[in-house]
Amino acid sequence: MEAIKTNKLNKFYGKSRGIIDISLSVEEGDFFGFIGPNGAGKSTTIRILLGLISATGGTAEVLGQDITKNKTEILNEIGYLPSETMFYNGMRVRDVIKLSADLRKKDCGEEAKKLCDRLELDTSKKIEELSLGNRKKVGIVCAMQHKPKLYILDEPTSGLDPLMQLEFYSVLKERNEEGATVFLSSHILSEVQRYCKHAAVIREGKLLVSDSVEKLGHTGAKRVTLQGINQLSGIENIRDVKSGDNTVSFLYSGKPDILLKKLSELPITDITIAEPGLEEVFMHYYTKEEK
Repeated sequence: MEAIKTNKLNKFYGKSRGIIDISLSVEEGDFFGFIGPNGAGKSTTIRILLGLISATGGTAEVLGQDITKNKTEILNEIGYLPSETMFYNGMRVRDVIKLSADLRKKDCGEEAKKLCDRLELDTSKKIEELSLGNRKKVGIVCAMQHKPKLYILDEPTSGLDPLMQLEFYSVLKERNEEGATVFLSSHILSEVQRYCKHAAVIREGKLLVSDSVEKLGHTGAKRVTLQGINQLSGIENIRDVKSGDNTVSFLYSGKPDILLKKLSELPITDITIAEPGLEEVFMHYYTKEEK
């Protein structure tokens, strides 16, 4: 079964673009990355999936049900973390977490305690006393304590320090291995590359590509780094050239034998050829779309 399925999903705010013809498929049990810069349409898509706003056109199914017809049933099985977490001032952390569980009519005390311990969250503090990172931790506990089937997470690590980011993803991987589906919206591409199995790239409301993270990286280009020179000329099919400190680096998408022949004529002292990172893949699809 598909945990998330959209077909030509559209959202317009008057004449302003939200998203355009988003057709997305996320299999149950997947760890899925939704990649795009701020304003690309990630949050708009998520709000439609949660039933928080209505689509202008198209359809959306979550956990096999239509979000417009079965909103309550669907939300019972979702753990949602917004990009910005807001809570009632005057309440202590433990009371906010309990309120979240009570609204779901579930006893989540044991699981909440485990999460708070792992995230080093002081539940005795009042909300207004918390830093941005600790507020985010409260949101994480509220989203995860009922152990939902589907996690929808919008920029989940913003505000968390590096150690807490690692612990958060450790918990998330455990939940995914237990069978939960993770839908992760992010513009931090290294996170998507490290943890996600599949990903989709969105730009200006349009879906550019959706595939496995491994296949997304196979653009046909290689990152070539040369030591011993600081200028490069006479080589075709290169882009994103960077130079400095007697080093030149570039993306090459031509034939390897032609490259090697050209490099044999240069006074280089060392060479590294590697697969490009997801950041470079991301720019590849954006550049391709512009052309």
